[in-house]
Amino acid sequence: MKIIDTSIQPRKIQTNSMEKFRADFPILKLKINDKPLIYLDSAASSQMPQVVIDRLVHYQTAQHANINRAVYYLSEIATSEYEGARHKLQKFINAREDREVIFTSGTTDSINLVMHGYGRKFIKAGDEIILTTLEHHSNIVPWQMLAEETGAKIRIVPINDKGELLIDAYEKLFNKRTKFVGLIHVSNALGTINPIKQMIAFAHLHHVPVLIDGAQAAPHIKVDVQDLDCDFYAFSAHKLCGPTGVGMLYGKAAQLEAMQPFKGGGDMIASVTFEKTTYNVIPHKFEAGTPPIAAAIGFGAAIDYLSTIGMDKIHLYELDLLNYATELINDIPGVHIVGNAINKTAVLSFVVDGIHPHDIGTLLNQEGIAVRTGHHCAQPVMQRFNIPATSRASFAFYNNKLEVDALIAGIRKVQKVFL
Repeated sequence: MKIIDTSIQPRKIQTNSMEKFRADFPILKLKINDKPLIYLDSAASSQMPQVVIDRLVHYQTAQHANINRAVYYLSEIATSEYEGARHKLQKFINAREDREVIFTSGTTDSINLVMHGYGRKFIKAGDEIILTTLEHHSNIVPWQMLAEETGAKIRIVPINDKGELLIDAYEKLFNKRTKFVGLIHVSNALGTINPIKQMIAFAHLHHVPVLIDGAQAAPHIKVDVQDLDCDFYAFSAHKLCGPTGVGMLYGKAAQLEAMQPFKGGGDMIASVTFEKTTYNVIPHKFEAGTPPIAAAIGFGAAIDYLSTIGMDKIHLYELDLLNYATELINDIPGVHIVGNAINKTAVLSFVVDGIHPHDIGTLLNQEGIAVRTGHHCAQPVMQRFNIPATSRASFAFYNNKLEVDALIAGIRKVQKVFL
């Protein structure tokens, strides 16, 4: 299958084109060890703008009540705001209907919902599930649990030395036993953007549904689930300038209707007797109990904020920042980037000869620079490159080239300390 490059090609972006947005993030005014905070860990969790913080406070002080069923003013307002956030997410990913958006506690919860609701109902002994070497543990462990329970088998798509999926190998994995595919859109460990549209199309030729882990894609790339034609798509609010504890699962309505509920309790029922329970319609069938109401409303505010800036603009700016950082880090002797895919988002994983990543992170912290160190919940990736861990700088639109310069200076300082 020929792979079509659908990425936005880089062009020169002025550093100050996003500078005005830095003022929206109060945490960036902090000092760490008497030095300005340089936050380069947005792949783990992005920072929150004041407008989202204010929206959360407004809800808690003027709108808070439990949603659904009640007829008094506050409950009606809270219900309206909660469902309004669902509608914002539907528009953000271009889902066909609001009911195709399920609120969850995050990407991990979304994937587990699909594993329990779809996998446990439809995947049997001898069936095969295709995953990739690039998957986050959240899109590996649930399927391993299912395979152990059912006797299904997991097949793995390998990667090349650049950290790109081997598409020919992916296609060869399909056979009559293939029943499900789980794909990461963007690697959290390497930044690789996978050609998921073509991969989804190939899976559908074999009548196999596809779940996309979009945790690292949705904050950086415009996502259109109808264009992708994926069956499921999952991501978290806290990586899109929103609060923790909330995320979403998109599912095609027909798939969601065919699934069994993951959790039982209030709101996911139509009626209950001791003899039988009938389930509510989607999306409510999958939202048992009191949902994260405030967080969901904050999620909606974060979507409003990002939409105002524009996801295409964000992607172009971050790509320019990544290219700038890549050029500079490649000029440092003894520093090696792990993951050099042609199509990447703003993730820069690297190793330094003779220095453990944790030591790098500790010394950079003394300079006020926050990077993530470790295996990034992607141990198969580390095993593929025969390394225990990397240091990972991940950029967002509120970063700038001066911060990249500080990172480069910090790495050189670390080398002087150890070497």
